[in-house]
Amino acid sequence: MYYIVETNKTFDVAAGDLEQAVKQNNFGVLHVHDLATTLRSKGIEFNEKCKVFEVCNPLQASKVMALDMRLNMALPCRISVYTEDGKVKIGYIKPVEMLSALSSDPALADIASEVESSMIKILRDAQ
Repeated sequence: MYYIVETNKTFDVAAGDLEQAVKQNNFGVLHVHDLATTLRSKGIEFNEKCKVFEVCNPLQASKVMALDMRLNMALPCRISVYTEDGKVKIGYIKPVEMLSALSSDPALADIASEVESSMIKILRDAQ
């Protein structure tokens, strides 16, 4: 269900490279959530780093919503850059598996497969 790669880059370099890879692969960054900073600002002890990038390919998103408007709740795609046990990782939940749990429409499976191929390329480019 998850696709996660490990990188030898620092957290900040990996986050910057991810943002560039998203743009180079015809996706856009809609928002970046710095979850670790948010947790710490609320007085919660959290020792890892974690940024969640909300990314979208407008053409693919419009195709998904044209098939089933309820699937807007599964959009946009989210890619995380985070640390775990001293290692920097980049990952996301696979669209094919996630959307197949929400719909059995074969057209949706094709779109999800295209998005997943793009997401894998984005992660490899950022790695």
